[in-house]
Amino acid sequence: MQKASGLLKGFAENEFDKRLLQLYVDRSLLEKQRQRYISAVNEFINKYGDVEVEIYSAPGRSEVGGNHTDHQGGMVLATAVNMDVIAVVEKTSDTKVSVFSEGYGETNISVEQLDVVEEEKGTTAALIRGVLSELKKRGFNIGGFNAYITSQVPEGAGLSSSAAFETLIGNIISGLFNDMKIDAVTIAQVGQYAENMFFDKPCGLMDQMASSVGGLIFIDFMDKHNPVVEKVEVDFDSFEHSLCIVDTKGSHANLTDEYAAIPGEMKSVAEFFGVDVLRQVDKEEFYKMIPVFRSKVGDRAVIRAIHFYKEEDKVIALVKALNEGDFKKFKDLINKSGDSSYKYLQNVYSVKDSRRQEMGLALALSEEILGEDCTCRVHGGGFAGTIQAFVPNERVVEYKKRIEEVYGPGACHVLKVRAFGGERVI
Repeated sequence: MQKASGLLKGFAENEFDKRLLQLYVDRSLLEKQRQRYISAVNEFINKYGDVEVEIYSAPGRSEVGGNHTDHQGGMVLATAVNMDVIAVVEKTSDTKVSVFSEGYGETNISVEQLDVVEEEKGTTAALIRGVLSELKKRGFNIGGFNAYITSQVPEGAGLSSSAAFETLIGNIISGLFNDMKIDAVTIAQVGQYAENMFFDKPCGLMDQMASSVGGLIFIDFMDKHNPVVEKVEVDFDSFEHSLCIVDTKGSHANLTDEYAAIPGEMKSVAEFFGVDVLRQVDKEEFYKMIPVFRSKVGDRAVIRAIHFYKEEDKVIALVKALNEGDFKKFKDLINKSGDSSYKYLQNVYSVKDSRRQEMGLALALSEEILGEDCTCRVHGGGFAGTIQAFVPNERVVEYKKRIEEVYGPGACHVLKVRAFGGERVI
């Protein structure tokens, strides 16, 4: 640990530039990140004093392939991106956790009370309490700390701000109390548990895994307790395309039931076959038995299950295309994945208000702007939020300008793949 004032001097003298470049990839971002870290350390000092601190980071994530397959034991292709949440942290000798989040205020909990608190559900406190509770149950050390947290990962923008926050808290506990020995997969699993059981949001494990592990990764969730995680070693810059995430500013309010219906309906199909998830159902047997179970589960459940099987095949093909350097094939598969989500999974717009179709409009506009160059699809959970586009570098400025004419300044995030997941930065 170093005194907070010592870190300020180090950032001012560019002492940590090499480390920052590892995390943020783009050299043009260095000055902005230096100033961000300096501001965060100053805010910590103002709140908690000039004490010995460490700094932690956890990235947002982008799902590349495998839309809504993780919760069914499926396969996904995902990547950490160079937008993150960071924390300046002091280890304390008491049992109090104090977290001040920029824009959200202060949250306080005690490590001696780690049961679910009903009135906390949906809050920052619930996520912190859930992560600490599950880590303690798994036999890891926990304790008190003070933290100032600031995030670049926009809430509701499909980059999974909650998973990044959970990963951040997991790494803080790993660093302060466990010598950074809690592995990335465990931190991801603990984050999912906190979100499911304490925050009360049903989600799979893909968001947390991508944030925790980092890089471009293939994940097979067949065994949810021991998922297979493999790095896909590819230089995205060599393809001369940028990953653009467009925040369509659609509200996620009152959509939890629509998100929950997707895994619920897929599970109803699996249950017909006497198993827990679709991955355990043979694809040929599934198609053969549609006439029998269609009336029991409903047509939408059947169609969503069809998406699952189609998406599984695409994930395998996407990894193969990247390993072979066939970016044209990769782009074609991304478009087909988007078509499947639109037609079969049906998560591009909410059925609650058919007048609001921000994501569908963004996809249509992307096709109009980019023409034959267009590669785009729904991003993340869907219904509201973001789309993803792989845009030729020479057309990024044009695409960003025109899409932001509709969705507002800053709506288009131009991102890089981050090689690192949750980390102790300093």
